[in-house]
Amino acid sequence: MNWSGNTILITGGSSGIGLAFAERFLKRGNTVIVCGRSEEKLSQAKEKFPELHTRVCDVSVESDRVSLLEWVKSSYPEVNILVNNAGIQQRFNLLEQTKDWSYYNQEIKANFEAPIHLTMLFLNHLAEKEKAGILNVTSGLAFTPMAIAPIYCATKAALHSFTISLRHQLSKTNIEVFEIAPPAVNTDLGGPGLHTFGEPLDEFADGIFEGLDSNQQEIGYGRSAKAMKMSREEIDQAVEQMNKQFQ
Repeated sequence: MNWSGNTILITGGSSGIGLAFAERFLKRGNTVIVCGRSEEKLSQAKEKFPELHTRVCDVSVESDRVSLLEWVKSSYPEVNILVNNAGIQQRFNLLEQTKDWSYYNQEIKANFEAPIHLTMLFLNHLAEKEKAGILNVTSGLAFTPMAIAPIYCATKAALHSFTISLRHQLSKTNIEVFEIAPPAVNTDLGGPGLHTFGEPLDEFADGIFEGLDSNQQEIGYGRSAKAMKMSREEIDQAVEQMNKQFQ
């Protein structure tokens, strides 16, 4: 895949990992569109990178996803790469639920339903391009789940499985499929201050782009790169060790 000269749509691109990817795609001469729920954050992103194009969109809402496709087709028909990055993380004890189902279901809608639906919506559009790509952002926690974020880990594991199926289904098409599985990265995912122990954002993003440049289909970084290659015994050991930190 050539990572220059494309028109790229990134969901959840107003901050964190999505914005770091947007910055690097811009530097490579791509047209980059980012969408997110917060108009304020999108404005801040555009102030930082004036070349960005922005769109307010809550990908957890079905109608917003459909509207996003129609807007892209009319305003940026050259889009040939979709980056499914938007996601939320909720930490809670299943025995101590304090919210109704709609709260917990938001995580499933944003992390799993949205990237699958967006992929299905955009497939025919991408298939018309000479070269196209889909990048699904999962997580190292898809492989070594963290008990305190049970829905998050489950949605990312499910998206990993979907991405494998998608790659096989599209293997004879012009659409390449990539999976990016971040470890803990120093962003505000889950809330401010929860990931200060994570990998530095810029170092992580640079590492992911090294993987993209070498055309790796599944790309991790640091701990997540190791998790993606673990045996079941190693996974069990890693999960036990990690979850002791949150007991």
